[in-house]
Amino acid sequence: MVGHKVNYYVFTDRVSDIPILELAEGRRMVVLSVPTYQRWQDVSMRRMEILQDYSRQRFMGEVDYLVCVDVDMRFNDEVGVEILSDLFGTLHPGMYRAPREGYTYERNPRSEAYIPLDEGDFYYAGGFFGGNVEEVHKLTNFCHKAMMTDKAKNVEAIWHDESYLNKYFLYHKPSKILSPEYLWDDDFGTPPFLKRRRFLAVRKNHNEIRN
Repeated sequence: MVGHKVNYYVFTDRVSDIPILELAEGRRMVVLSVPTYQRWQDVSMRRMEILQDYSRQRFMGEVDYLVCVDVDMRFNDEVGVEILSDLFGTLHPGMYRAPREGYTYERNPRSEAYIPLDEGDFYYAGGFFGGNVEEVHKLTNFCHKAMMTDKAKNVEAIWHDESYLNKYFLYHKPSKILSPEYLWDDDFGTPPFLKRRRFLAVRKNHNEIRN
């Protein structure tokens, strides 16, 4: 977002571990404290509740758009205002070439994230989505309520918050869809179509982090 005012909102349960950074004019980092959860699945899912709450309490008065991304990523190339729209999602780097029946949507009819085999168009990544603040609030509000409904039934969607995100996008189409260059993982190699890798997953030991 070169040339534009940007707030970086960092959510963490370890506020004291975040370094104080000198940023360019028009940019500021805001560290926001969030609860600690023992299960990594809850850490992932509860972000929808956090985004829902802060959208109403704070973001609507401070920014026009929210870009919601995973923290275990790094910028590898330019990402600018070309991504912005009322509501946008990003094609999952592991699913963009899969046939619809191969998408890992939630298939349990008891779940609020359930998508039948004959429905769906794209599979979206949970690590990069956004839009204007009102639309992001609607999305995160839906996802959080659906999760809580499932939790009361002792049901948990296969890919957690990403499953509910895909359910929302199925019936509330994003106005812009970003290619996998905006959320890439080098574990998938570098296919010929991929001219730029703008936002990359940081390589890590998943078992160590999650356990």
